[in-house]
Amino acid sequence: QVQLMESGGGSVQAGGSLRLSCTVSRDTHISNFMAWFRQAPGEEREGVAYISPRGGTNYSDSVTGRFTISQDSTGNTVYLQMDSLKSEDTSMYYCAAAPVMYVGRWSDERLYKYWGQGTQVTVSS
Repeated sequence: QVQLMESGGGSVQAGGSLRLSCTVSRDTHISNFMAWFRQAPGEEREGVAYISPRGGTNYSDSVTGRFTISQDSTGNTVYLQMDSLKSEDTSMYYCAAAPVMYVGRWSDERLYKYWGQGTQVTVSS
């Protein structure tokens, strides 16, 4: 069983920065493939960033160069550093964990078995 809890959301002006954290609690030592998704009202959930147990990363085109995903050495905390924020980044951000992953499918939310409750990010212009 894996439990995820996000923190670090809030309100910021455009151009500012926020860092989201996802605390991972699990019963086993099996590593998971971790990702951040976001969903704005009336829109589909979108994969934002991904990190593998070995540290490989992927990003959506909309955040490449502005967001950075990382994890601590234990894999128990995953971070999303968000810089140069834009109003279109306003959304609920979710941390997610997948027990398995396939090449090219990191943003497929159907692969993610565990989800956090989400943390709201609001960027004002």
